[in-house]
Amino acid sequence: MSCGWVKRVTVFFVAAFVAVTFASSVGALTTGKSELASIPSGVTIRIAPKAKGAVDLSAAIVRVARETMPSVVYIEVTESREVKNPFLPFENDPFFKRFFGIPKMPPKFKQETKGLGCGMIIDPQGYILTNFHVAGSATKMEVVLADGSRYPARLVGGDPKTDLAVIHIAAGRPLPHVTFGDSDVLEVGEWVVAIGAPRALEKSVTQGIISAKHRTNISEPNTYQDFLQADAPINPGNSGGPLLNLHGQVIGVNAAIATESGGFEGIGFTIPSNMAVYVANALLSQGKVERGWLGVSIRDLTPELAKEAHVETLAGALVADVVKGGPAQKAGLEKDDVIVGYQGKNIPDSAALRNEVAQTPIGRQAKLTVLRRGKKEEITVKVGNLEEAKALLVSAVKERLGVEVRSPNPKEVEKYGLNANQGVVITHVDPKGALGKAGFEVGDLILAVDKQPVEGMDDFIDLASTLPAKKKVTILALDHHTGNTGTILVEVP
Repeated sequence: MSCGWVKRVTVFFVAAFVAVTFASSVGALTTGKSELASIPSGVTIRIAPKAKGAVDLSAAIVRVARETMPSVVYIEVTESREVKNPFLPFENDPFFKRFFGIPKMPPKFKQETKGLGCGMIIDPQGYILTNFHVAGSATKMEVVLADGSRYPARLVGGDPKTDLAVIHIAAGRPLPHVTFGDSDVLEVGEWVVAIGAPRALEKSVTQGIISAKHRTNISEPNTYQDFLQADAPINPGNSGGPLLNLHGQVIGVNAAIATESGGFEGIGFTIPSNMAVYVANALLSQGKVERGWLGVSIRDLTPELAKEAHVETLAGALVADVVKGGPAQKAGLEKDDVIVGYQGKNIPDSAALRNEVAQTPIGRQAKLTVLRRGKKEEITVKVGNLEEAKALLVSAVKERLGVEVRSPNPKEVEKYGLNANQGVVITHVDPKGALGKAGFEVGDLILAVDKQPVEGMDDFIDLASTLPAKKKVTILALDHHTGNTGTILVEVP
C-alpha cells in the first residue's frame, strides 16, 4: 500500500432508526412481520435503453430532482422484538426487595424500534423498491408520498443477500414511477444524483460522481455484492433511495456508507440497477429470488495460486472444490480449473462469477471459458437451482468439515439465551474431520464463522461452502456443557 497507516472504518447501512421504546408483557411475545402482500401478476420492471444526447450540467440536476422527486417515498418503520428482562435474576433477591420494592416482573419485554428509510415507486400500481434492512424486519410500515399523503405498506418479498425488498401500497390511483438505466454502461467519473431523507430531512438532493464500480467484500461475504461506489453525500435515512444519472434514470439503490464517524465521509455504496431490476422482478413474480448454481467453491487468484494452477493471469475464479453430483462435476469441471469467461463475459474475480451464475435462469446451458493447466477450454454446464441443491451442499459440508448440524430448538434458545435463528447445533462429529480435530462435540453450537454470524442452517451452509481451501478460520462456538463461548481456530481442508 502507498499509505503508511490505515484508519479503521465501518460499513453502515443507512436506515435511520430514531427511537426505542419498551412495553412490558407477561410471558413470551409474538413478533410477527408485516403482513405479506399477494404476488402481483403482469408487473415487470425493465431497463431503459442508454440515454443519448448531451447534458447541460447547469440545468440537469434541477431537472432530475424535479422529475424524480414525486416517485421517491419515505418509509416509517416499526420493528418489534423480544428482549430478556435484565432485572429478572433479582426478582427474589431479598436486598432488592427490601430497598427497591421490586414487584412481580415479566420474563421478557417487547422492544419497539422506530426508523426511517426511503424507497422508489417502480410501478403505477404502488409497488416500491427499497432496502431489505429497511423493510425486511418491520412489523409495521407507513409510506409517505411526496405530496404528504400516507398509506400503510405490506411486504411483497425481500432478499437479504442483495439487501433489496419490494413493498406495496394501495393508493387507489396511478402513481408516478422511476425509470431504470443500465448500470453496466456506467463509467467511472460520471455525474450522479442521490435523493433521500438523510437524518430524516426529506426531499434532500445531493450530487457527485461514480468513484468506482464492482466493489465487493463490503458487507457479509455470503451476500451477492457488486456495489457502485459514489461520492454523492448520503447519510442515515438515505437507505433505499435512488441514485440517478443526469438523464433521470435510476442506476442504483443507495444502501451503505464506509465511515469512521457514523456520517458520510465521501464513500457511499449503491446496489447497481441491473441487479436491483433482476431481484425486483423475481420478488414481484414469486415473492423470492431463485438463484443459479454450478456446484463449485471458488476463490480469487493470488500469484502463488496462479503459479500452482499454471496460469499467467490473476483474472478469473479458481475452482477450489467441486461438489459431488453437482452441475459442474457432471459437465467435467475440475478442481484447480480457472474460470475466465462466462456466457461470453470476462470474469475478473470470484464475486463476478458468483453474481453472473446467480442471475442465470435455472436449467439454462451456460458456456464457461476455462484455463486448465494453462490451456484454454470451453465447457458447457446446465445451471442448477441453488435451493434444490441444499441436500448436496449439506453432504459437501459434512465431507469438508466433518459435521452435521441443525437449527436450535426453542428449549435450547431459552437455555443459552439465543436470539431467534442464531447459530446451529452440531448433531454429528467425525473425529477425523476438521471440526472433530479441533475438539468440537455433539451438542456444541456454532455461532459465527470467520467473524460472520451464523443465522440458521442455510446461512451456515452458505458460509461453510464458500470457505477457501487450506486456510485457517476462526469459529465462535458455545460449549454445551458449560454454556461458555469461545473462539476456536480450525484448518479447512
